[in-house]
Amino acid sequence: MFFENVVKVGGHLGHTTRTWHPKMAPYIFDNRDGVHVLDMVQTEIYLNQVKQFLSRAKQQGSTVLFVGTKPQASNAIELAAKSCNAFYINQRWLGGLLTNWSTLRRSIALLNRMDVIKDKGILETLPKKLKSSFYREHARLDKYLGGIKSMRSIPDVVIIVGQDKENIALNECKKLGIRTITLLDTNSNPELADLFIPMNDDSMKAIRSVLQQLSFELAKA
Repeated sequence: MFFENVVKVGGHLGHTTRTWHPKMAPYIFDNRDGVHVLDMVQTEIYLNQVKQFLSRAKQQGSTVLFVGTKPQASNAIELAAKSCNAFYINQRWLGGLLTNWSTLRRSIALLNRMDVIKDKGILETLPKKLKSSFYREHARLDKYLGGIKSMRSIPDVVIIVGQDKENIALNECKKLGIRTITLLDTNSNPELADLFIPMNDDSMKAIRSVLQQLSFELAKA
């Protein structure tokens, strides 16, 4: 039933045959009107493998970060992470977020201090110009770091939607030895991911459905 629903929203449709990555060939079922169709039997197998991995990781106390900044994934990333108390980046990946964690951590600490200032009503005592400047800076930090403001160290596992767009995040994970899970469309390279799920990574509904499966696994573990 789950994969029937994913197919209904185009989760099985890849990119055109002109823009595919040859190493995705083993996961492609057919070519219809110049568009590759993914093998959903394999998609289900790989999804189950990922769910088993996440269940074990969670039981071992691993922390998980969801990453997906393209418009089709942004909302689903936030919802999935919040539903299982994980962390997320859904607006923009700041270069060095993981490899230069000590610096980014200072920005996160600033955001948390600004939250405290807001909550205590201290802003009401400030001049209008200073208050406006504070709100602008707080909004900027919260937009990019709000999903990780309680993250105390680099994550153990990173779930990525949009391999090409999130290549900086992927490279940082590889450099640090962080395990990655990627939703892989037909234009992606499966060799760059530790674990992956072959599927359309542009359909908002398909992304949401699969991320719900992963977040549910994390929440119940």
